[in-house]
Amino acid sequence: MKFFDWLDKGVKKFNWYDISLIKLSAIAIVLLLAKYWPVLISFEWYWYVLIGIVASIPPLLKLYGKCC
Repeated sequence: MKFFDWLDKGVKKFNWYDISLIKLSAIAIVLLLAKYWPVLISFEWYWYVLIGIVASIPPLLKLYGKCC
């Protein structure tokens, strides 16, 4: 549990633009993976929408829900 305590303390030091830079770096890494592994971009568009919706459900439940 010490790792997560350390991580929580570190994240609290971030500003809004630090989080944006992390998102930008994640996008760049995904684009790099898609460039070298074309299977990632060969699916129909609705699969990406479905993955995005499913991946956004747990954070939205934590943000707006009463549980967790």
